[in-house]
Amino acid sequence: MAVDALTLRDVDALYGDSHVLHQVSLTLREGALLALLGRNGAGKTTCLASVIGWLKPRSGSVNVFGREVAGLSPEAVVQAGVALVPQGRRIFPTLSVRENLVVAQRGRGLWNTERVYETFPRLRERKSQAAGSLSGGEQQMLAIGRALMGNPRVLLMDEPSEGLAPQIVAEVGRIIARLCAEGLSIVLVEQNLNLALSLAQDVAIINTGRIVFTGTAAEMAADHATVDRHLGVF
Repeated sequence: MAVDALTLRDVDALYGDSHVLHQVSLTLREGALLALLGRNGAGKTTCLASVIGWLKPRSGSVNVFGREVAGLSPEAVVQAGVALVPQGRRIFPTLSVRENLVVAQRGRGLWNTERVYETFPRLRERKSQAAGSLSGGEQQMLAIGRALMGNPRVLLMDEPSEGLAPQIVAEVGRIIARLCAEGLSIVLVEQNLNLALSLAQDVAIINTGRIVFTGTAAEMAADHATVDRHLGVF
């Protein structure tokens, strides 16, 4: 019997007295890419924070391949097989490219520095360079590579195309597609709707902290009324 990679069930989350997530439920199938879409402030990043352990849900379930992780520390969630590529990249700017990768290495899986360099040849060329001196696109590649060094089974990606030139966005898109084809289960938070729909099998839309649509990417693309109402496009 297949086990879903990630499930959220009736998750409520608050920042102080501010109720941000309301009974959020969504499912990431093993080996699939789920695009989590919504306007700015809708609750997308809070969903990821609730999964990775930065924010402990007030109630509800967060399950990774059959293991409950709601309320666990970020370190424990990472050990359960989850990695995050955060919005804004959050690399260590004074460390070299190689040091950024090595510090994130966990386990003896397929991902190591050599495989990251094979996937991102530019990082090999700049492995001794301070990460803060890289271009925006190179920093995003490093952020993805750093997450992969944890050998995750579930990869959370928060706005990976943000601030990048179109040709770099296309390159990042190809890399994400390759990772999914290799069996990695991915949640993609993305404002670039065309990129998201070109990569996703499944879609969830969140609006004011509530899931308002779940379905396939094809179903969402065909539902112009829902897209226009909740995303303000088309």
